Amino acid sequence: MNAALQGYAAAVLAELDKDTTATVAEDLTSLESAVLSNPDLRAALTDTSVSGADRREVVRALLTGKIAEPAVRLAAHAAFAVHAQDMPSSIAYLAIRARAAAEGKEYQEPPLGALAARQRVGGFATARFEELEVSDLEHIEDELFRFARAVESNKDLRAALTDRELPVAQRQGIIEAILAGKVSTPRHGLIAYVTSLFSNRNPEAPTIALLKYVVEGGRSRDVLGTIDWLVEQTAIARGWRVARVSTAKPLTDQQADALRASLKSVTGNPVELQVTENEALLGGVRIEVGDLLVDASAKGRLAQLRDVLDADHRAFAKTNEN
Repeated sequence: MNAALQGYAAAVLAELDKDTTATVAEDLTSLESAVLSNPDLRAALTDTSVSGADRREVVRALLTGKIAEPAVRLAAHAAFAVHAQDMPSSIAYLAIRARAAAEGKEYQEPPLGALAARQRVGGFATARFEELEVSDLEHIEDELFRFARAVESNKDLRAALTDRELPVAQRQGIIEAILAGKVSTPRHGLIAYVTSLFSNRNPEAPTIALLKYVVEGGRSRDVLGTIDWLVEQTAIARGWRVARVSTAKPLTDQQADALRASLKSVTGNPVELQVTENEALLGGVRIEVGDLLVDASAKGRLAQLRDVLDADHRAFAKTNEN
């Protein structure tokens, strides 16, 4: 089973009360049956020619309003995170996982290699990051970094958190004892608000939840390495939540809304626009989101045309030399 999906499911289900979890389990079980019995639906979800981002949007469009929102969230993320051909088995996994949670059965994450364990922790982080604003991610990045340095410098703390003989709950209790009341409580984003409608639980401080899952879903010997890796992932997530937009002319409200919607379909998250005006672009727009660059400005198109002409000129000159 996809390691990242394991972590994502753990994060989503941990936020739900018993009744809601039971509803989610029933919805996912019904979805599993529908996928198995409906060839058209199964074909749509397993089409390898469709990108994960597009498949996620298809699932959201098909299921929103028909099943509980947390079930939509889980199924949509599975569509994005797993290979197309693995969608039926992933839905089945989510249904089983939700049923176990609804029945109050203790669930232990299966052991994984170092890389896969980090990916599982990353899946958990992805679910939590969806609920947060950019400024919240900045605080979490700093808090994770400072805790990593504390673990690095305190051999007793490091020994306790990496001791496989200590029960997971006890190691998690150490984290809570150290950080309770000392880490940020985020403003609630849209997903957190919607989730709260289905749950009577107060969400745990994200930094504490992440660190506790490092102990539960990661590898004991890799606790410090995983926390440092999470710092990097938080920085990347923050970058992918901010779009730096340069335009020759101001964007209208309609253009800004359309751009946000387009970028959300690509990144899977709400995107904050940081718009600057730059007359030197001549026209169009230049967008940077994380390591993605889209240069649709007039200046950028002219530069591309110039490069093509230069390449053609060099090729022509070389032909004449021969």
